[in-house]
Amino acid sequence: MLDLLARKGPFGVRAIAQQLQLPLGSTQRILGDLAEESIVERTPSGEWELSFRLLEITGRQLERIQWPQLARPFAERIAEATGETVNVTALSDMAGVCIDKVRGNEGMQLDAPIGSRGPLYCGGAGKSILAAMTEAEQRRVFAAPMMQLTANTITDPDVLRHELATIRARGYSLDNEEVVMGVHCVGVPILDRNGRPVGALSISGPSPKTPGPALERLVAMLTEACGHISRKLGFAGAFPPAAPGSSTKRIERKPVEA
Repeated sequence: MLDLLARKGPFGVRAIAQQLQLPLGSTQRILGDLAEESIVERTPSGEWELSFRLLEITGRQLERIQWPQLARPFAERIAEATGETVNVTALSDMAGVCIDKVRGNEGMQLDAPIGSRGPLYCGGAGKSILAAMTEAEQRRVFAAPMMQLTANTITDPDVLRHELATIRARGYSLDNEEVVMGVHCVGVPILDRNGRPVGALSISGPSPKTPGPALERLVAMLTEACGHISRKLGFAGAFPPAAPGSSTKRIERKPVEA
């Protein structure tokens, strides 16, 4: 009944009973019980719809689930499997903030310190988050100054728009020495229940991230991890969500256990 009202409501009691194939008396009794708990309420026309009580309950559940804690086991496994650094980045005031990281076993570790802020227009984590944002939010980034951090940093809005479209189509972003020379990165966003980005997981290190089996392996691990975390946050769509009309081939995903 809750699912029906969420998807198609509001409905009168008879319509609910017919669609769910329930006796009218049972339908009225269930609605009465739900109304007592403020889960459903009547519209001015007398039909039944969901109240905001469910949002309150869901909000408390989501607050209890801290997504960085959900990301930690995946970060540890990916770092161990790849030997490179896995960064956990959160979106904060139109910037990416490194809130956790797990170093791999490679001798040369090139990563951002915890607490450091980075722009969204460059870097594996930043661009993956920016690509998942609305066009209005993206325009705010385009309108602000974009510093040339290295020779590979994209600072032209038109070039960046094309790059973001490519990221949305394939589901991941690449950073080939855009932030720091010698550092290559691949990133995948983490989405909330509304499909909005809240952060990203990325793998960074000295090895180039170029198309091929090695990159596909990294993307598969990140996508499995970020998809799992996003679903825990309430995201119910296909992951990663492709750009409308995209025909880009998706990479076969291999499970990564949490």
